[in-house]
Amino acid sequence: MATNSYFTMGTSGEQNLVGSLVKEQIKMFGQDVYYIPRVIVDEDPAFGEDSMSKFDDAYIIEAYLENVQGFEGDGDLYSKFGVRISDQVTFVISRDRFTELVDDNTTLVVEGRPNEGDLIYFPLASKLFQIQYVEYETPFFQLGKIHTWGLKCELFEFSNENFDTGVDAIDVVERNFSTTITLNFAEGGSGTFTAGETIAGGTSNVTAEVKSFDSTTRQLQIYNRSGIFTIPETVTGQTSGAAWTTSSYNTLNNTNSEFDQNQFFETGGDAILDFSQGNPFGEFGGKS
Repeated sequence: MATNSYFTMGTSGEQNLVGSLVKEQIKMFGQDVYYIPRVIVDEDPAFGEDSMSKFDDAYIIEAYLENVQGFEGDGDLYSKFGVRISDQVTFVISRDRFTELVDDNTTLVVEGRPNEGDLIYFPLASKLFQIQYVEYETPFFQLGKIHTWGLKCELFEFSNENFDTGVDAIDVVERNFSTTITLNFAEGGSGTFTAGETIAGGTSNVTAEVKSFDSTTRQLQIYNRSGIFTIPETVTGQTSGAAWTTSSYNTLNNTNSEFDQNQFFETGGDAILDFSQGNPFGEFGGKS
């Protein structure tokens, strides 16, 4: 027989009351975090992934930390590749607040809900997490309606994504971990490049972002290059107006990593293989 029509799973007024109480509880006992939507740049349809993702915006939203006794996951693991930190955490956010603060202000890959692959920056721990799964049925239909999203996250592993959110604590991830090379200048330049600004080559039109600049040694640390600079050419800072002429640089030496061995393997390969022979299958070797 049908359910009793005089007893309901909850009226709209009762559902709104529960939703308001949920938002109030999260505001009282939660933490402010940044929700960072992923922007797809060049998706590979074969593998369904995008190795060139970028993150252009960050939105503050309150979230309840479900793991009150600390981070979950496997913790710190020592492997043949070094120490791997695999902290996991679950953030609970209000659906209404997510719509108001995030969904109505940006374009998501999948509209209407948090997306797997988006990031959460947790200022209290100064850690960046990636959403692995969105739990959408817990708690299960309180008075006939679900009021929260559960974001199951794991510590983010950087792989040369582009960060331009405007929040320095987040954007510094790219500066600290992107592949960075040293651009050497000839004498006679003018001005001082500033960290984070974009530079452009006058001949090649190649752009890059500045990590640091030492006017004494005339060395510029750059990352996020769009191509190969011409030697010589004038490189100009788009913010500072600094202008210097390139003299040399090496794309193999990653100055952001003390364990980088690109130059070692390139030199070793040259000693073993005869690269003067033509390769009918494509390009080979490195550029310096």
